[in-house]
Amino acid sequence: MIYKFRVILDAEEDIFRDIAIEKEANLEDFHNAIVNAFGFDGSEMAAFYTCDDDWTQDEEIPLFDTGDVPGEMSIMNNFTLEDVLHQEQTKIIYVYDFFNMWTFLVELAAIEEKEEGESYPILLFSHGQLPTEAPDMNFEAENQPSGFSEDDFDVFDGDDSFEDFGFDENWN
Repeated sequence: MIYKFRVILDAEEDIFRDIAIEKEANLEDFHNAIVNAFGFDGSEMAAFYTCDDDWTQDEEIPLFDTGDVPGEMSIMNNFTLEDVLHQEQTKIIYVYDFFNMWTFLVELAAIEEKEEGESYPILLFSHGQLPTEAPDMNFEAENQPSGFSEDDFDVFDGDDSFEDFGFDENWN
């Protein structure tokens, strides 16, 4: 079976790519298809995030194991598409380049039979030009204060003693 996805850049403009890929492909294969479809060079870190129907981010599935204990973290090549996405769970978030935060909303649009003689993954449709910079993201929660004042923090003024913390100020 073939999964057909619409991968939408989270921006005000309509910028998306439709990609077809085998359901047995792993998330790293899908990551590579997205990178190619949008013209990225593929040199940056990326991750998929499971989410609910309202796009609320949940579990991270990174490209590489960045945990403290090697092998403890599940990474993209540990999951096939059908492990994560199916008729009841059609949405996932993809983030490329954690410094610029290119964020994409990915939705499974169709599950179809494989076309004879076709090679997958394949870019089915492309709409819109990728901007030169990632769109600004607003990560503030609704109904929350917009910022902090200086009074919210205990500022270190250089006269504080390190003896209260249990370590020598010239530890290195």
